[in-house]
This record gives sequence, structure tokens and C-alpha cells, in this order.
Amino acid sequence: MKGKVFLIGAGPGDPELLTVKAHRLLQSADAVLHDDLVSQEILKLIPATAQLHNVGKRCGKKKIQQDEINFLMIALADLGLRVIRLKSGDPMIFGRAGEEMEALRKAGVVYEIVPGVTSALGAAAAAEIPLTHRRASSAVVFITAHQANGSNAADWNKLAGSGATLVIYMPGHDYTSIAARLRAAGVRGDMPCALVSRATGPQQKTFRTSVGQLQFASQLPAPTLLVVGDVVRFSDVQQFELPAYAGISTSAFSTDSIPEEPVA
Repeated sequence: MKGKVFLIGAGPGDPELLTVKAHRLLQSADAVLHDDLVSQEILKLIPATAQLHNVGKRCGKKKIQQDEINFLMIALADLGLRVIRLKSGDPMIFGRAGEEMEALRKAGVVYEIVPGVTSALGAAAAAEIPLTHRRASSAVVFITAHQANGSNAADWNKLAGSGATLVIYMPGHDYTSIAARLRAAGVRGDMPCALVSRATGPQQKTFRTSVGQLQFASQLPAPTLLVVGDVVRFSDVQQFELPAYAGISTSAFSTDSIPEEPVA
């Protein structure tokens, strides 16, 4: 009999943010194919008897191609194994789950999706940033700064003009380029933003600045997310490493400039 593949979200890093179902399946796995960004604390939950395959990439360098990952999942399932495809965050958000589901369907392999806490939600919670707020934003957009070759890039002009909070995955270390792209899309220079690195883990770092001053921000270790929007004003300043350069003060992030919600 064929085995089964589980596409599981490992969450942003803290093992206590795994779902109960994800934790149970991990402990009964026969084989696990995991990304580089899955934390060591979570990998320790995998039984020693399970096959462990690191199929992630680091600094843009792939250890294995996507077609090879698909082949490996199918081959292991054909052996009758319970296969876990473990992804950081949620498998359905920038996790290539769509490509993997398509390959599994074509091969006739049974699979199941187990959602996880996506990195954006983990980072926002860890940095105490409300992604929506009645006085600042009623929508949130997840976007990646990197696109696959030949894919249609998102229209940042439309997204920036929508008034939604922007959560930018994989902003890289070229903050100057990201800031220029946001400014070209019409985002104000004084719009507050926050970098959150290694969210929910013991090495988490947060840095709050503005789009106009983003180019001066210290480079934080991956994985990093960039949150852009007036909602950043509602975070606790004490949770952040504030900019060390001249020209920025905590008053730049005051909520005084955000109008109160009208009284009905």
C-alpha cells in the first residue's frame, strides 16, 4: 500500500506554536523533508527512527531542486511510509505547496494539509504590532520581495495605495532598494515600518524605523519580515531596538497623528 504525505506548517520557530495535530504527526513520522528555516527545537521532536532530509535553501542557494523534492516525496510514499513535508510558517503561504500538491495528485499519492502559524502572524504577535486597527488599517497584504523567474510581480503601486498594512516576506538585506520601491509606489517617507528577525525564537530582534530612514537600518539575520503601515505606531516602543542614528525619535511613531474613530 502507498503511504501518505502530510504538508505541515511548523510555524515561525517557537515549538509551542506548533498545532497539536502537527506535533502528533511529527512524532509518528517515518520520513521528514524539512526546510532550512525550521527551528532546531522543532526538529528535535522528530523520532530518531525517522529518515531526515534537509531540502531547504540558504542565502538563495538550493540544496535540491523542486522537482527532486517532489520525486522524493512520491518515492517515499510509494514505499508505504508516512511522509512529512515540514515547512516554516504555513505551507500555503510562499511555501510552494501548490506545486507539491499538483505533483502528488498526478502521482496518485494521498496527501493532507496541516496549517501552521504563518510567519507574518508570529512576527506581528512577537513584536506587538496589530496588523489591523480600526484607526489605521482594515486590511493586510502578504507580499514577497522575491519572484520566481517569469512570474508576474505584484503591483506595489496598487497595494501601497490601498491603505492596507503590508507584510513583506524575504526583504533581503538591500533595505535601500526596498525603501526605494516603496517610495516609488507612493508610500510616505514618514510611514512607520518594522523589521522583525527570527520571530518567536530566543534570537528574535526587532527594529522600528520609517520608510524614509529604512536604508540606515542595521542588517538583521534571516528569516526577516518587514511590516509597513500606520499600525506600527501602536506597538510598544520598549520592545524595539530603536535606530541609533540622528534624525529619528520615538515621537515619530506617536499615535497622536492618527484620528480617533468617529463616534456613532
